Amino acid sequence: MCGILAVLGCSDDSQAKRVRVLELSRRLRHRGPDWSGLYQNGDNYLAHQRLAVIDPASGDQPLFNEDKTIVVTVNGEIYNHEELRKRLKNHKFRTGSDCDVIAHLYEEYGVDFVDMLDGIFSFVLLDTRDNSFMVARDAIGVTPLYIGWGLDGSVWISSEMKGLNDDCEHFETFPPGHFYSSKLGGFKQWYNPPWFNESVPSKPYEPLAIRRAFENAVIKRLMTDVPFGVLLSGGLDSSLVASITARHLAGTKAAKQWGPQLHSFCVGLEGSPDLKAGKEVAEYLGTVHHEFHFSVQDGIDAIEDVIYHVETYDVTTIRASTPMFLMSRKIKSLGVKMVLSGEGSDEIFGGYLYFHKAPNKQEFHQETCRKIKALHKYDCLRANKSTSAFGLEARVPFLDKDFINTAMSLDPECKMIKPEEGRIEKWVLRRAFDDEERPYLPKHILYRQKEQFSDGVGYSWIDGLKDHAGQNVNDKMMSNAAHIFPHNTPNTKEAYYYRMIFERFFPQNSARLTVPGGATVACSTAKAVEWDASWSNNMDPSGRAAIGVHLSAYDGKNVALPMPPLKAIDDMPMMMGQGVVIQT
Repeated sequence: MCGILAVLGCSDDSQAKRVRVLELSRRLRHRGPDWSGLYQNGDNYLAHQRLAVIDPASGDQPLFNEDKTIVVTVNGEIYNHEELRKRLKNHKFRTGSDCDVIAHLYEEYGVDFVDMLDGIFSFVLLDTRDNSFMVARDAIGVTPLYIGWGLDGSVWISSEMKGLNDDCEHFETFPPGHFYSSKLGGFKQWYNPPWFNESVPSKPYEPLAIRRAFENAVIKRLMTDVPFGVLLSGGLDSSLVASITARHLAGTKAAKQWGPQLHSFCVGLEGSPDLKAGKEVAEYLGTVHHEFHFSVQDGIDAIEDVIYHVETYDVTTIRASTPMFLMSRKIKSLGVKMVLSGEGSDEIFGGYLYFHKAPNKQEFHQETCRKIKALHKYDCLRANKSTSAFGLEARVPFLDKDFINTAMSLDPECKMIKPEEGRIEKWVLRRAFDDEERPYLPKHILYRQKEQFSDGVGYSWIDGLKDHAGQNVNDKMMSNAAHIFPHNTPNTKEAYYYRMIFERFFPQNSARLTVPGGATVACSTAKAVEWDASWSNNMDPSGRAAIGVHLSAYDGKNVALPMPPLKAIDDMPMMMGQGVVIQT
């Protein structure tokens, strides 16, 4: 991932302003340590910090069209850039960068070209012919982006809040799936798929369609000119990404450059569930596996850095970001610049344990829609900023546009969790990859219960965080929390502790408004908390808060999922020679 910063129409073209833009752009250098670029046209400034993943030799930014009248600074990956180049036959490209197509697409089609891009991106485009500009962000918000306004009428754009928070009167998160046009004078939504209106779909479940769509999503993300690997926790999602990558790596350009053997990475406390499962999957797939251990104290010592980089005070995001942050530093030290990761599956398929309590398919589907729309505030934010803190790029195939459309068109009845029928969470995904002839994964991994990343790295991690917060926040502080923090008032000592750190780095009111709030249990939305009255007494984002569902629930009881006798499931069309067997 790169870092972009733009200041547009600031009524100041002085050297002092240029120096200030350079200074602010340096705050993003961790995102792109390979090269820096700055373009100035009058009182418009476009700055770029580059992480070179495609065409490292010639893809420096900003990028231009043929006569340099259109200028672009981009953070992203355009997976269909070769196909788009073929459609732009009359255009000449200066570089081999995947992002080089953007200026030419605008020249050819105007502002409505954004939906043609298949990838993840945030970009600012300046048309010097009429001094107009446009800004766009990818469909789900995998790449972070903020927009701000100065008192002088200027518009500011930055990949991270720290690039503009000190110089804007007001700033906010740039909405995913939108572009902003100076000609239109505001935002326009460019991404509006059928599932966005949350109406219940009715397409029957076809396992092979899910399998093909996800394999395609992974394969297109193997586009790289630098060493890469996969994050492998041993859970379903990361294991499927690793399995598909291992199957299709041979014969790719990446394999010819860097060898056909896949590298995998896992992080956890000594003896954690993820380390054990990750090692087993790595041995099964034959990857070169790298295990990174951290202690609770290592994580606690990193909390301030994590909050500075991830720019949130959300409890579950900080819990999960910290081990990912520590692992990313280790991965980058090995010379790896890109990794594939498994974010997004739980939102699409209802994989969080609280989905066990969904009362009907309509509620189930609407909750998945709400979760996907909010991903840019949570898991996308974590995955991108935790890795980008060290110049490492994370790609997330579950959030591929085509795959989301395929999965979200399914009748949600088939996604519903029905233990009495052997259907655990994410059953439709598990079954799609349950291949007896060429197994993708061992059965017990394919049917491993969901562990949230902050739980899977070791249960004592969260317990240690709570203890540490309790030593730094007293009851008197909590009694005044509503007066000190009237917006998103912290209701636990852990939340109060994170909020204090966040406010020190980002004291502006605009900053605190970028962070989501509201009631949650096991990562649910506030609406889903209503599904079970008992949850209101156990408001914690950990999966262990799903009492009666998680095998290590907080109530101390070893409550197992009710399991039927071992049998194949025959209430849906099955692939030839395939059945689902639940292994205990």
